[in-house]
Amino acid sequence: MATSVSSAPFTPAGVRPVFVLGCPRSGTTLLQLMLHAHPRIALPPETRFVLPAYEKRLRFGDLRDAGNRAGLAQWITGRKETRFHELGLDAQTVAARIADGPPTLGSALGITLKAYAERHGKVRWGDKRPAYALHVEEILRLFPDAQFVHLVRDGRDCVASLLGMPWWHRGFHEAVATWAQVMDTTRRHARRLGPDSWHELRFEDLVADPEPQLRRLCVYLGEEYDPRMAEPRRLASKAVPARKTWHSRTHGALDTSRAGSWQQRLTPDQIRLCEAALGERLVRNGYELSGAVPPDPAELFRYRRVSTLRRAAHAKRRLLDRVARVREPGPVSAARPVTTSEFRA
Repeated sequence: MATSVSSAPFTPAGVRPVFVLGCPRSGTTLLQLMLHAHPRIALPPETRFVLPAYEKRLRFGDLRDAGNRAGLAQWITGRKETRFHELGLDAQTVAARIADGPPTLGSALGITLKAYAERHGKVRWGDKRPAYALHVEEILRLFPDAQFVHLVRDGRDCVASLLGMPWWHRGFHEAVATWAQVMDTTRRHARRLGPDSWHELRFEDLVADPEPQLRRLCVYLGEEYDPRMAEPRRLASKAVPARKTWHSRTHGALDTSRAGSWQQRLTPDQIRLCEAALGERLVRNGYELSGAVPPDPAELFRYRRVSTLRRAAHAKRRLLDRVARVREPGPVSAARPVTTSEFRA
């Protein structure tokens, strides 16, 4: 007997997609593995098709046209840049489901993520990417009933970790500005969305005593806690691409030694700037300051200039997005199945 699958991205009974976000190097891959260990939830390795597809949505044309849906399907499944190949899915099958599916961008993206969940025998799907922290509005346009999980980590540790990454080429001041912007942006979303759609937890609490944190997370998601969630290393070899050597710690037992390692990894001057720039945000999230003396005014000025330019660039992207919305040929939100007739064998 053929397995029943749906060309619509959502499963019945109000199951909501889950999106994990946070500042880069805050531990989101670890949390992704914990959620993926749940028997009902599947979160793939970090993809690169949700936000790029949204940003390029006008190029795909009116998705009520089957040919345009086929072109979008090929863009998602046939390009190395989207990292679709890391999902272990059959490209032709997924492309066909997108072409046969509802005529919206959210539906096409949801079909892809749902196919990954089905491959693992799961009913809930979602995605993890730190960049979603600055693009919550876009995710909500695609998936209006999304649930967000924000993982917070000490900004000084995030900065120290970013500076050690082979892919981070933006320097120290940009790293500090990144954490500040993520914290300010997510705070606004937390207030607006409320506890039904937004949940926060701290990396340090998660690695020190995972079970109570994961139980609270499961309550938020409306799921039963499963003990396998507290042992993410069991999945790391399969769910973390080998090329991501910077995630090597996910292959071992939960380790609290990196919490507070900024004290050894940052220079005194860097600590001074971090605490001057991030101090209020750090304290608000339960992190103690070291009492470092104020930084060199010239360094603080340099940071503020980098931060201002970064936020201005983001504001410009938001403005361009508003302009693009006027030109959209149709809705972008993922369609929700209404009856069982939408399911096919």
